[in-house]
Amino acid sequence: MQETVTTRGLLFDMDGVLISSIGSVRRSWRAWCRHYGVPGAETFEIPHGTRAIEIVRQVKPDIDAEEGLRLIEDIEMADTDDLKVLDGVPELLDSLPKDRWTVVTSATRRLMLERLRVAGLPAPERIIAADDVTNGKPDPEPYRKGAEILGFDPADCIVVEDAPAGVSAGLAAGCRVLGVLGTHQAHELAHATWQVRSLRDVQARPTADGLRLSLEKLP
Repeated sequence: MQETVTTRGLLFDMDGVLISSIGSVRRSWRAWCRHYGVPGAETFEIPHGTRAIEIVRQVKPDIDAEEGLRLIEDIEMADTDDLKVLDGVPELLDSLPKDRWTVVTSATRRLMLERLRVAGLPAPERIIAADDVTNGKPDPEPYRKGAEILGFDPADCIVVEDAPAGVSAGLAAGCRVLGVLGTHQAHELAHATWQVRSLRDVQARPTADGLRLSLEKLP
């Protein structure tokens, strides 16, 4: 089912939207858990879309959170073997004017830039990473700040997300939200404004005051 929508700017989540790093994330956090003696380390699964600093505080409240964050960041940056660019991403990003999109991620800035470099994707001049907010997703702060750095009202932006927490954050910020399937199923992203199977189902054309998107959306 095709629909055409307009927007002034696009706010992309990174993991699960632009790239897939699930293998690295799973291996890295399990190694981190082993390091700190966390029970069940070999089967540990993180809540997708949550900032690492918050996971550290939840899982090991007895350690220095900044030290724990630095360790998981170092482990993840060293493990990029199976990182891959998701379908349709290079073509979509290539079609976008640089001032019309940014990345709003729960990853730290250092990790985000390294993953984009390894993936061969462009890094926007202005981004919102975990380091740039006080409250992570599902709080609306990240996407409000994402719209702000582009110079637009949140209502004039579309968030592109793969996780329920990110969809909730985008809606709470006042944006419309495009849910991309992959890490979660359609029923888990049912609160998104639209859903697509991948970014291969999204085409963008610049207009005088923004972007015109053609979506091959799920019914």
